[in-house]
Amino acid sequence: MMSKNALLAVLEAHGFNNSIIKAFKAIPRKIFIPIGERKYAYEDVPLPLVNGATISQPSTIAFMLKLLELEDEQNVLEIDSGSGYVLALISEISKKSRIYGLEIIKELVDLSQKILIRYQNISIIHKDGSKGLPEKALFDRILVSAASDKIPIHLYSQLKKDGIIVVPMQHSIFQIKKTGEYVEKKNFLDLYLCLLPKTLLLYRIYPLTKSRTWVFRVLPCLHPNTSCHVSSYFLVENPR
Repeated sequence: MMSKNALLAVLEAHGFNNSIIKAFKAIPRKIFIPIGERKYAYEDVPLPLVNGATISQPSTIAFMLKLLELEDEQNVLEIDSGSGYVLALISEISKKSRIYGLEIIKELVDLSQKILIRYQNISIIHKDGSKGLPEKALFDRILVSAASDKIPIHLYSQLKKDGIIVVPMQHSIFQIKKTGEYVEKKNFLDLYLCLLPKTLLLYRIYPLTKSRTWVFRVLPCLHPNTSCHVSSYFLVENPR
């Protein structure tokens, strides 16, 4: 099994900055994972929590934190905060920020509140996060941790000028910046694919059309209880 130091080496090899590496070093992922799964705690893979929820792959989390461009003394919202791991990482990077987590699964709310009880700057709320948290807006940063099927336009009104939303969508990760009356959207599919361990990426097929390129990937499952399966197939649009 991968050690914590080995995981940190993987993150360093991906070029993540020192503040992100230090946060992963400081926060023990294993305490946010069910006891029966802790032997996999520092594998760079997603792991199951409860009721179908998962804790994301560490390199994916690091990539989203990079796109979030955290600063200190910000108002930060994480939607679908799970067991609280990312909330703790955000707090480690941005210690003077006010951080809110929304989670719909009560068992995960109770667990994360217990784990993060010493963090006075973190509030975890049992709530469907689909509408955000307008009563605590405006936010400097919003992280949507669960995959979305569309750009969360309804969250724009909860974002400050120069604020950032990061959201996984369509097997990619989007960064949305609000600059005055304009919103700038960036798709980081190519960089995200580079984070996949080479042992996971068995092959790619590129059937070309006149309008787009499609990537066909096969990802084997490294853990028996994760949501992926052996020979799972994902069709990914690769805009170029």
